[in-house]
Amino acid sequence: MASPIAEPAFEVVSRHDGFELRQYQPYVVAETRVEGEYRPSLSQGFRRLAGYIFGGNQSQTKLAMTAPVAAQRGSEKIAMTAPVSSRQEAGSWVVTFAMPAGSRLDTLPLPNDPQVTLHLVPARRVAALRFRGWATANDFQQKTAELLAALPSAGLQPMGVPTIAQYNPPWTLPFLRRNEILIEVAD
Repeated sequence: MASPIAEPAFEVVSRHDGFELRQYQPYVVAETRVEGEYRPSLSQGFRRLAGYIFGGNQSQTKLAMTAPVAAQRGSEKIAMTAPVSSRQEAGSWVVTFAMPAGSRLDTLPLPNDPQVTLHLVPARRVAALRFRGWATANDFQQKTAELLAALPSAGLQPMGVPTIAQYNPPWTLPFLRRNEILIEVAD
């Protein structure tokens, strides 16, 4: 069953054993950085960004919810590879929500919260490994290792920092949940 929540546009370039290669179009994200452990940081970041899209902005405009919510680890800032995402940077997680299709930096309302910023994510090629269940920090590590191990046999070179993307509302049963590890790859 297709999700009623919008996602960033992409085209499947090819399918490989256990993952697919996608070409994403550019999109805009709202982003916030949260210090701490995986689960509490994602929860706090989600609430902060939800505040922005539910009217916590200078024009009090409500914006459509999009998917996924994601997490990324690394030591340097790299463009996000998922709509709602987070990336760990030196003890912090950067959580992002993709803005609705067609959003532009110059037309989106400015966030009221100074901890929320808007950024353009450029077009990029991404390897995606899908899995079900609750996306834990352990899943992030294991599935990232699995995807990284599969890339060389497909002739792909990873770039940047892996992202864990979560697509479902919290009440979705674990066996119905869609999660992905996304890693940008060189063209």
